[in-house]
Order: sequence, then structure tokens, then C-alpha cells
Amino acid sequence: MSFMKTILGSAAAVALSATAALADPAIIFDLGGKFDKSFNEAAFQGAQRWADETGGSFREIELQNEAQREQALRRFAEAGSNPIVMAGFAFADALGKVAPDYPDTKFAVIDVNWLSMPNVRGIGFNEHEGSYLVGMLAAQASKTGTVGFVGGMDIPLIRRFGCGFAQGVKAVNADATIIANMTGTTPAAWNDPVKGSELTKAQISQGADVVFAAAGGTGVGVLQTAADEGILSIGVDSNQNYMHPGKVLTSMLKRVDNAVYEAFSQGDALETGNFQMGVANGGVGYALDEFNASLVSADMQSAVEAAAAAITAGSLSVHDYTSDETCPALSF
Repeated sequence: MSFMKTILGSAAAVALSATAALADPAIIFDLGGKFDKSFNEAAFQGAQRWADETGGSFREIELQNEAQREQALRRFAEAGSNPIVMAGFAFADALGKVAPDYPDTKFAVIDVNWLSMPNVRGIGFNEHEGSYLVGMLAAQASKTGTVGFVGGMDIPLIRRFGCGFAQGVKAVNADATIIANMTGTTPAAWNDPVKGSELTKAQISQGADVVFAAAGGTGVGVLQTAADEGILSIGVDSNQNYMHPGKVLTSMLKRVDNAVYEAFSQGDALETGNFQMGVANGGVGYALDEFNASLVSADMQSAVEAAAAAITAGSLSVHDYTSDETCPALSF
């Protein structure tokens, strides 16, 4: 029996069958699951928005282990799915092997923008820019002058979140203390809310009163513990403000949903090449809604909007950790 699943509009998932429309797009979620309330869920929301608006259908799979990456890509390609979207940088190696074997299939991969293949669309994000903005908010909201960062898997991509965050904090308060911890060095780090809770408590004991989580499902534990302990948290990827109204300062939005929606909308005519999404083109930003409006003053918002405008204009450059694996504001 195939391990792949298909979803028809908003209907329940059913087994992949030969009778499914050959042109159905497909999405492969990374480890942690599509309802991680963060990265994968943002990808799912983009796919579901496309289905709701068009009445179309798409296939999907939630990976259970690393070995399924290449297997899922090949099975979807052989079944005729087009395009096939992957949520996460860890698909790069498998895609490099599979894409040449299916030249008529279009692939889109999020967080991979270094592959140069004729049938691949790579989508990168300037996470450091969005993290800079929420870092400014953290510094303005902090009463202790100490803030925290909890990353997921210790990889350059996540260090980029932390580095941008630290630069934003220091831009507001040059004397601020930033405590940074990573959850682990394996993919399990994306789905360990208990460890996220433990790290948050440790940072609180060191004086942190605002903690930014960039850790996928692990961040659920960070936000919960922050709320329980009476400090503020910052969500990531999806808008997580609703999870603890009045206790989540903001969320660093990474518009993975838009990337998936656009790929599905273009279908088998998907424009390939490498694309970058940042503050200037709405790819990253921060969330302001009814759940955090009381936490973000007009002055706080004005300062952040001025920084966003400067980033867009090019007069403010946020150092990208992945360019040289250094950070001027934080030591990992």
C-alpha cells in the first residue's frame, strides 16, 4: 500500500489512486507534521487556500523519516503530480537526484535557493530581516534588558534567525543581553516542545522576559511556558499571536503560505529559477492583530515601520549570518 495520501479540496485524506487527476499538484511536508502551528502549517495553509479558491485538489504526505524524501518525490512524479512542492531545506539532496529523472515535472522547494536546475523553482527567505524587526519589538517591550532566542535544529538557517533578532535588539538597546539556545542537532529538534519549555525556563532564570522561538513545533512549548511564567514570547513563520492572546508580543511572519500558493497557482507552467522573499517584497514581516494590539504601542510600531522602510530602501542592511557564518551582535 502506498504511504502517500491525497486531499480533495477540504475533504478528508484518501489513499492515492490511479484515477486521481494527473495534473494534481502535490506537497511534501517536512518532519514535524503539517499541523506544527509553524512552518509546515504555513505551507499547508497556502495549499489549502489554493484548493478553496480554485476548487482544485492536491496530494500530500507528512514524512515520518529521512528515507521517505526521495521515495515520496519519485512516487508523486511517477503519478503525474505537477508541480511538486517541498517544505524545507532538507529536501535539497533528494531533489538533486530526482529532478533530472523527470524533466517534464516542475518542482518547487522552500528554503533552498542554490540549485540551478531547469525544472526547479528555489524559494529563499530573508529571515534575518523579519527577525530584526521582531528583535526591535522585543527590546522595546523588555523591562529587564535581557531577551532570549530558542532555535530548533542548530543549522546556519536558524542561526540566521537568531542573528537578525540580536541585531534588532541591539539597535534599540546596545546594552541588552541576548541568551541563545538551540534545541538539538538532529531533525527531532523541530518537534520537542518539552525541551523548548525547559530552555525557556532556563532563560527566564537568567532574566529573560521576552523569548523568540524559531523552532517549528518545539516553539509551542516555548510559547506555552512563557505564557505560564508571565513573560512575553514571539512566534515564528505562521501568525501564532492567537495561541496566547495578550502574551505573544508578535510573530515573525515567513510567508511560506504565499510561496506554496503561487507555485500551485502557476501549475505545470511554474516559473523556475531561484527567488528570494524579504521585507521589500512582503516575504517576511511581523504580525499585528487584535491578539497583540495592547502589547505594541504606536511608538513601537512606528520605530519598526521606519526600520522596514529603510530595509526596503536599502539604507539599512541586516547582516545575513549565512553569508559568512558570523554575527556582529551574537555569539552562538
